[in-house]
Amino acid sequence: MNTAKTILLILIPTWLLLVSELSYGQHAEIIIDAENGSVLHEINASHSWFPASLTKVMTLYMTFDALKSGQISLDDTLVTSRHAALQPNSKLGLRQGETLSVQDAILALITRSANDAAVVLAEHLGGTEENFAVKMTAMAHSIGMYDTHFMNATGLPHQWQVTTSRDMAMLAWKTQRNFPNYYPYFSWHNFNFKGRELHGINKFTATYPGAEGMKTGFTCGSGYNLISSATQNGKHLIGVVLGGMTSSERYKLMINMMNNGFANKYDSYPTVNISNMSNSSSGIPPYQLGCGNTAPTVIAANDDAVNDSANDAPVVIKPVLLHKHTQVVASHLAHKRLIKNPKIAKETKNARALGKKSSAKTIVASTHKPANKIKPVQAAISKKSTVTPKAKASKTHYHHP
Repeated sequence: MNTAKTILLILIPTWLLLVSELSYGQHAEIIIDAENGSVLHEINASHSWFPASLTKVMTLYMTFDALKSGQISLDDTLVTSRHAALQPNSKLGLRQGETLSVQDAILALITRSANDAAVVLAEHLGGTEENFAVKMTAMAHSIGMYDTHFMNATGLPHQWQVTTSRDMAMLAWKTQRNFPNYYPYFSWHNFNFKGRELHGINKFTATYPGAEGMKTGFTCGSGYNLISSATQNGKHLIGVVLGGMTSSERYKLMINMMNNGFANKYDSYPTVNISNMSNSSSGIPPYQLGCGNTAPTVIAANDDAVNDSANDAPVVIKPVLLHKHTQVVASHLAHKRLIKNPKIAKETKNARALGKKSSAKTIVASTHKPANKIKPVQAAISKKSTVTPKAKASKTHYHHP
C-alpha cells in the first residue's frame, strides 16, 4: 500500500506538468530578437498552418514597397470594385464605386482587419486580386518566406494559402527593417473614417507595455493567430502565435513568450537565426477549431472584429477521422509538388538572388493568369511617400477594449 502511494506521489506531479503543457492544445509559436534575428524560442515553427488575416501583413508589405518606390502615395484615391464590396466580414462596409485613400486602407487593415480594403489595395497594385496574390507569393519567397503561398490578399480560407510561424516572424522582421517610415502604422489602435471613429481589435497592441503592434487573425481552420512586436529597456522582440483555441489564449501565449523574452529566460546565446532555420515545412495545416465545415474552401470567414469582442468560451473540437481530411491532404501535397516545379523553383531562385521582386509568373493553380512583371523599385522616393506616420499617430486616441 505504501509502495502504491509512493508511486502515485511521483506520478501526480508529472501528470500535472503534462496537463499544464497540453492545456493550450496544438499550436505553433516563435519569438525572435528583432535586432539580429536570433530565435529565442519556438514550438512547431516549421509546421504548415493557415495564416488567416495575418495574410494582410503581406498585403501591407506590398503596399509599403509601392509607397517607398514612389509607385503610389498615401493620399492616392482608391475606388471600390464590386468584388471588393462583396467581401465578407471583417470589413469597412465599402460600397461599389466608393473611394478611400491609401492611408485609410492601410489603417483599415491594421485596426479593423478589413477584407474589402485589402482587396481594394490588391486590385490597385495588381490589377486583379488573383494577380496580386501571385506577386505576394513571389515577394514572400524573395524575402525568405519559403514555405508560404498566397491565394488572396485577405486571408480568407483557401486550401493552398499556407504559411509557418517561422515565415510570419520573417515577414514581421523584414517589414520593420525595410520600411521604418511605415512600420509605425502598426501602433495605431483607432482611426476616423468618414466621420466614424473605428477602434482597433488587437488587445496586445492596446495593453502590453512597450507594444508596437502588428496583426491578429482568425478562421475556423487556423484558430486564433497573432503577430506581435514590443520593445522594453532597449530590447526589441517579435513573436508569432498560430492556432490559439480562443482569442484570450493567443494573447496569453504571446504575453508569456514576451515576458520570458524580456526577462531573459530563454537561451542567452541562441545559436539559431531565423535566416538559417530549416525552410522545409512539415505536416498539413491542421483544421484547428470545430466551428465550421471542414472543407477548407468554406471555412468560416476571418471575422477578427466579431471574434475578439464575442464570448471567449473555449471552442469544442470536432474529432475528424483522417479520411475526412483527404481533400486537405491532397491539396497540400499538390501545393508541395507545385512549389518544387522547375519553373517555380527557378522563379524562387531568381527572387532570392535579386532580393527584390521577381517576375510574376503563375505559381500554382491553373486558374491563375500570368501577370506582368513587377516594376523594379525606383531609387527615388516620392515626397508624399516619406511621411512618417509616427508623428500622426501621436494625435490619435488609444482605445483599450
